[in-house]
Amino acid sequence: MAATATKAMREINLREYQRSGPVPLSVGERDALGSVTIESATGADKAGRLVTIEPAVGANAEYYLTPGSTVGALEIGGLSVIIEPKIGIPTLLSLACYAIGKVKFRSDDFDFRDADALPDALALALASQAGRAFSGGLLHGYRVEEETLPTVRGRIRFEEQLRRRFGVSFPVEARYDEFTSDILANRLVKAAVYRLGGMRLRSPQARRGLGWAAGVLDGVSLRDFPPGGVPAVAFDRLNEHYRRVVELSRLILRHGAFESGRGAVRASGFLMDMNVVFQEFVTQALRDALGVSDGAFGSDKGGVTLDDGGLVKLQPDLMWRDGRRCVFVGDVKYKNATDGGVPNADLYQMLAYATALDLPGGLLVYAKGEADTAAYLVRHCGKRLEAAALDLSGTLDDILARVRGIGQKVTLLRDEARGGWPGAAVGAAAA
Repeated sequence: MAATATKAMREINLREYQRSGPVPLSVGERDALGSVTIESATGADKAGRLVTIEPAVGANAEYYLTPGSTVGALEIGGLSVIIEPKIGIPTLLSLACYAIGKVKFRSDDFDFRDADALPDALALALASQAGRAFSGGLLHGYRVEEETLPTVRGRIRFEEQLRRRFGVSFPVEARYDEFTSDILANRLVKAAVYRLGGMRLRSPQARRGLGWAAGVLDGVSLRDFPPGGVPAVAFDRLNEHYRRVVELSRLILRHGAFESGRGAVRASGFLMDMNVVFQEFVTQALRDALGVSDGAFGSDKGGVTLDDGGLVKLQPDLMWRDGRRCVFVGDVKYKNATDGGVPNADLYQMLAYATALDLPGGLLVYAKGEADTAAYLVRHCGKRLEAAALDLSGTLDDILARVRGIGQKVTLLRDEARGGWPGAAVGAAAA
């Protein structure tokens, strides 16, 4: 495998949620870029624009470009569009890897220039982790094989022997264990190497690193893992040294690959939705802070409705289940709530969740720099709606410490739901 090299393209550098200065675009470039849509990551049947395009005042053929929460790199026509995450690529990768595999990367694990685009940064990180994991040779394991053989090996599959061979002794329908490097962990890494290697990488070092990793994995099967079907690997003392490269590979396979074709307009690249990354991180980090299992704490699977008839469906991001009863509800919002306070629409949404689940209140978790928390006591019903801001600056351990603080709020709301909420009666009387 040879990673794709860079051809001359006009590069447009953008930053998540920030409006650019005037950018010159031809009519074809403007229409092509405006046609790129990203499917909603929240489960809604909607698709949003990758960037919002506005004509620049007082200029011909120049436009302001404003990306949303999707970051990464995209190529369409002769344009190469890079959207930088506002939290920085190292923090993004640290949060995303912790979310899917509870892996804690150090800052020096992502040793690349600030100017590197997301695919290049991922390629450099993957090659580095592969080098560490493969330093003692490829991991091997036993894999069950079933074959028709001219001699006996392993165990004879007697039922298949009778069905296919009618009692004839040879060839033999056999089942045996093979000690091989062609195992799931190596297949995941190879699939990630080829996923990134098929993209246009700007960094020669990234291309060389992926080429080396592909060579080491030459004897491993290349399998296709769709984003929604990337399996997990069980780790023990024998394969623990593979954890980082495997979880980074799973991140690459679960997120990112983008391919779109609409008539003559084709676009490809590697994109990540920060809404998904933030929600998955907050969910996993809160599970760890609270000491609860995946089954007890997570998103709703579609069983909550607002009305008795079950027509108005709700889907909270966070629910804590105590047996069959829900004792906490929350929602995760990757957007800045500093300007003007918490949006009314978010409060209405949380009120609907608390009402449908018969809870005394709920919690909204936002991603932001530094802001005060907020609490609202709803008139006549006494439900308390709270908002918490998670600062994503600093190291991963700094962020996890702040999550534990939010976990304390979650625990208080859980305890109020379990034992009744005296504040509800006070709020109703005041109203």
